[in-house]
Amino acid sequence: MQFGRRLKLFTRFVWPMGFLGIAIVIGVIGFMLIEKYNFLDALFMTVITVAAVGFQEVRPLSPAGQVFTIVLIFINLGLFTYFIALLTRYFLDGEWLNQYKSVKMLNKIEHLHNHVIVCGFGRNGKEAAQVLHDNHIPFVVVESKTDMPSDMGFVVSHFLKGDATKDEILIEAGIKRAKAIITTLPVDADNLFAVLTARQLNASISIVSRASQDSSVSKLKIAGANNVIMPDKIGGAHMATLVMIPDVIEFISLLTTRNNEAFRVEELLVENNNVIGELDLWNSTGCTILGIKIAHDYLINPPPDYYISPGEKIIVMGSQSQIDLAKEKLLIEIG
Repeated sequence: MQFGRRLKLFTRFVWPMGFLGIAIVIGVIGFMLIEKYNFLDALFMTVITVAAVGFQEVRPLSPAGQVFTIVLIFINLGLFTYFIALLTRYFLDGEWLNQYKSVKMLNKIEHLHNHVIVCGFGRNGKEAAQVLHDNHIPFVVVESKTDMPSDMGFVVSHFLKGDATKDEILIEAGIKRAKAIITTLPVDADNLFAVLTARQLNASISIVSRASQDSSVSKLKIAGANNVIMPDKIGGAHMATLVMIPDVIEFISLLTTRNNEAFRVEELLVENNNVIGELDLWNSTGCTILGIKIAHDYLINPPPDYYISPGEKIIVMGSQSQIDLAKEKLLIEIG
């Protein structure tokens, strides 16, 4: 993709040079045919005419040669004017700086792995980026309509301006190396297309999509979204629940948004049969088991005699060191 951008930039300047080369070829052929010059004399006359240096002619020109020279001068003036306008727009209008920033940003994105792509930088996209930033999770923001706002309360290190529904933009964002993509585009049809594109480019990526209409939820899941969120519906339910159990909801919000060395919530994949009580994660590692994910269902606060099957996930809470110990213990138990 970077090669394509550089090639496009290169061809922008190749065209004027190509036209200049064609003008020189025409001039040489014209002087050789009209004035019967040899190749060197024809080339000399063409170069001094095109360059407008004003040296004396090889020999006095015939009327036909004079007309041809006038035409060649006008062609040269047009090419020169076009080339100067191109350079002025490229350097003075900031296009060169934008191209430089774009290539530099693509170089940074190329070094990302297991990152998250956030498509759309509206209210939902900014909130998602804020949480990812606070939890030190690398992410790339893809936005088509606006540049990066200057009044951000956090740093967005990787920003790509483009249409998230297009294959080439998602590839530039590192879709094939990413672990997840969040689509928060304002139109459900655009989210649907972005989900289809992302699933096609990376079959194993985790996809979370925004939806505005109830009818879009099932379509987005069929297209490949792992989770579909309706912000308006969740916002209303959240406000109502805050009235009933405010402290519990604030605690749950803390669990879902804070993720640092001292406090994390993670899911650990089980690859062999285990019994919760025999694992004894609390005494051996300090981790608290919050629940078990069983296919598309959850078992909250599982009993000690619960038998964990391969493929299920244990949701644990603890510090980073405690969770690392839990992972090691699971490996020992599995091994």
